Amino acid sequence: MTLKKSDIAKNISSKISIKNSMSKEIVNSFIQIIKSESDSSMVKISNFGTFINKVTPERIGRNPISGEEHMITKRVKLNFISSKKIKEQLN
Repeated sequence: MTLKKSDIAKNISSKISIKNSMSKEIVNSFIQIIKSESDSSMVKISNFGTFINKVTPERIGRNPISGEEHMITKRVKLNFISSKKIKEQLN
């Protein structure tokens, strides 16, 4: 199942009876907070999970068709680790 930000906003607006534009602002603000706060440290949301920046080192990659090698640069990725409560709910 794929959810877009607009789907989440519609769901919020229907559940708590607010305008769709206001729920879009809430979703965008939440995502912006996660992005900005995760730059300096991990972001932990109780009973939900933790967002952590992970640095992947520079490595050699290969084109599967031609076999040609090229360097993949170092990158910073945002990882999510779900809480025990979420894991229990899913299993």
